[in-house]
Amino acid sequence: MLSDGRYLWNAGIFLASAATMLDAYKAHAPDLLGHARASLGAAQMDLGFTRLNPESWAKLEDISIDYGIMEKATNLAVMPYHGHWSDLGGWEAVWQESTPDDSGTVASGGALAIDCRDTLLRSDDGRQRIVGIGLEDIVAIAMPDAVLVTRKSQSQRAKEAVAALLAKGAEQAVQFTVDHRPWGHFESLARGPRFQVKRIVVKPGAALSLQSHHHRAEHWIVVEGTAKVTIGDTEHLLAENQSVYVPLGAVHRLENPGKVDVVMIEVQTGSYLGEDDIIRYEDVYARG
Repeated sequence: MLSDGRYLWNAGIFLASAATMLDAYKAHAPDLLGHARASLGAAQMDLGFTRLNPESWAKLEDISIDYGIMEKATNLAVMPYHGHWSDLGGWEAVWQESTPDDSGTVASGGALAIDCRDTLLRSDDGRQRIVGIGLEDIVAIAMPDAVLVTRKSQSQRAKEAVAALLAKGAEQAVQFTVDHRPWGHFESLARGPRFQVKRIVVKPGAALSLQSHHHRAEHWIVVEGTAKVTIGDTEHLLAENQSVYVPLGAVHRLENPGKVDVVMIEVQTGSYLGEDDIIRYEDVYARG
């Protein structure tokens, strides 16, 4: 096909009107369309987000648009593109597009390569360094919660690693290191038996729910901004470098009354530190 010159490679970029796509799904994948509509019909609003109904969405067949629609459609037109293209479909493609040095090595972020050839070393976390010594044809990717090491030629098998982690119940397969919420976000910095340390960022004007916990107490230290903390019937206004203790079982709330982000370190201690140990009494975001 390459030598013939009359064939084009499908880059997976499709342009169509919404009405045309709906007609295609009606004709070629009606079950997919039915479950998607049911999921949208039972969706719930969460601030600026539309949370699709997970039960209906789970019934969708795991199939790509190529197999489900495009290989069956008869109203297609193709536009050739003569420029450079890479879909970055694997780490080998990332290595190739990252301009390797004279030894064929790419070291980015907190990565250091010593006597390596044809190798990609990458760390996106400034606190975590990765050092490669004498490597050849290797991809090593260090993330805050996991490290991938493979030969470049095998790097597209990363999805097998995700499947293996899922089978073991590893949280890295389903959870990002930074957890985004309507009021801001948090990340876990350290965790051990009966304790966890988090970095919490609350947006201006935002507030966490009025809540309590059955199994943990919390100690909050304000790093940036000004926080309004309610514990029981008492309100505290905390500036930078000030802290407050939230006893186990106490009804409490954290708010940001200012115009800049509140950045806070939270130290949790207790017998259970899961995110589902939250009893909400009031919530401006109407979460259950």
